[in-house]
Amino acid sequence: MRSLDEIRRDIDSIDEQLVQLLNRRVGLAQEVGLVKGKDGRPFFTPERERQIYDKLQRTNPGPLQNRQLAAIYREIISAAIAAEKPLVIAYWGPPGTFTHLAAIQTFGTSANFSPQDSIADVFQAVEHGNADYGVLPIENSVAGIVPETIDMFPQTNVRICAEQYVPIHHHLVSLAPSLDQIERVYAFSQPYNQCRRWMRANLPHVEVIETAPTAKAAQRALEDPKGAAICNRFAAELVGIPVLVEHIEDNPANRTRFIVTGYNEPAKTGRDKTSFMFNVRNRPGTLVAALKAFEENGVNLMMIESRPAQRATFEYIFYCDCNGHRTDTEVQAAIEALRNVANEVVTLGSYPYRDPLDV
Repeated sequence: MRSLDEIRRDIDSIDEQLVQLLNRRVGLAQEVGLVKGKDGRPFFTPERERQIYDKLQRTNPGPLQNRQLAAIYREIISAAIAAEKPLVIAYWGPPGTFTHLAAIQTFGTSANFSPQDSIADVFQAVEHGNADYGVLPIENSVAGIVPETIDMFPQTNVRICAEQYVPIHHHLVSLAPSLDQIERVYAFSQPYNQCRRWMRANLPHVEVIETAPTAKAAQRALEDPKGAAICNRFAAELVGIPVLVEHIEDNPANRTRFIVTGYNEPAKTGRDKTSFMFNVRNRPGTLVAALKAFEENGVNLMMIESRPAQRATFEYIFYCDCNGHRTDTEVQAAIEALRNVANEVVTLGSYPYRDPLDV
């Protein structure tokens, strides 16, 4: 067995090599940035990142786990992109929200993050060029879709260029030393609904004050000695409020899907998802005919949601996700068949598919 000093000398030597290699990698990224800038190509390319992560998993001999290696490379890629061009990422703030966490998991800590007051503000920041990309929640595995996000697509020309899943773990935070001293709970509607059973069992008589988003709920609890909030650990740490009860979510497998909005058109990876919206004539059988366009072409619909059309009374827009890339023959055929029965079809983007359980 070697001595501790000998082992540490080897570690120091490897660290020196890592620093040199990392700086060389960033130098190459800067060279890539010059080419992208000349050609007008996007600096955030989720399809290229998919290739990197897939290759890492195939070549990883251990003992590092694949998720650990991916986390390390998330920051390496983030630093490389910042060396190419510092990106501004708008997200539904303030700092500490799950959306902020999703933005960090997607772009790494080297990006410049810009919190926005509302979901609409995130869309507008990207559309007006004040941010390169926006990060927004779109659906939750327990509470369903986020209507505020979906309802913005008919009002904007930004597209979906990536997705991210974040495990949702809620904690009760408070300055109060025990549950029996809590009189008020500040919570956004979705987190509250995801903890409803726990709340009924443990705090059935407290006043619940709707507060959005979760980071603001934590801040209000910090200012209220008899108040508490439902929030994530990230928000609690940023605000500086202690966690009174951990993991009060009713479903430990709860996930929220976030989307990245921008103007990218990611290339095909072989594991992709396409999002689109359409509306149909108000006649018997038209929705069935619309759905048959996908069945007959062998395209799997992963999600369909209807929302009231904002320009007509008692008419609806349908939002869908399907397997495949917009350039796939089957997807192209399905969308073309859909156009034959729909009033309007708008493709919102094709982007690399992410497994919701792979987080």
